[in-house]
Amino acid sequence: MALKVGDSIPEIELKDQNGDTFDFSSVRGIQPFVVYFYPKDFTPGCTKEACSFRDKYEDFKELGAEVIGISADSEESHQKFISKYDLPFIFLSDEDKTARDLFGVKPNLLGMIPGRETFIFDMQGILRYKFNSMNATRHIPEALTALEKMK
Repeated sequence: MALKVGDSIPEIELKDQNGDTFDFSSVRGIQPFVVYFYPKDFTPGCTKEACSFRDKYEDFKELGAEVIGISADSEESHQKFISKYDLPFIFLSDEDKTARDLFGVKPNLLGMIPGRETFIFDMQGILRYKFNSMNATRHIPEALTALEKMK
């Protein structure tokens, strides 16, 4: 079942790029946050999306928000991706696709490519906006606009 606007962030723990356990309670109650699901590290569209989030990261921080990227890639892959492109935010590994299922992110292109979807949560962890598009660069302005409206 897909998350709907007004739903709370699912209770889930994932490994971050350092192999540490990440729980969304570490940001819930502290700051708004953006969770974006993407298909795969190092692919052209996903690299463009991550670098676009990187290039606007200070805008997200000015709005008080954290950015969290999630894919099925391993922690080691995320480390290499972060290092190569100087990515300043959190990456989580969802190798068994548990988070993807809890959030309701559907695959694209006849189920062959994992979906690309962005979720914007308020400080209490309530979903305020979600956006689904395979156009990687559209996610960043959508997320910033949603955060600005929440202020």
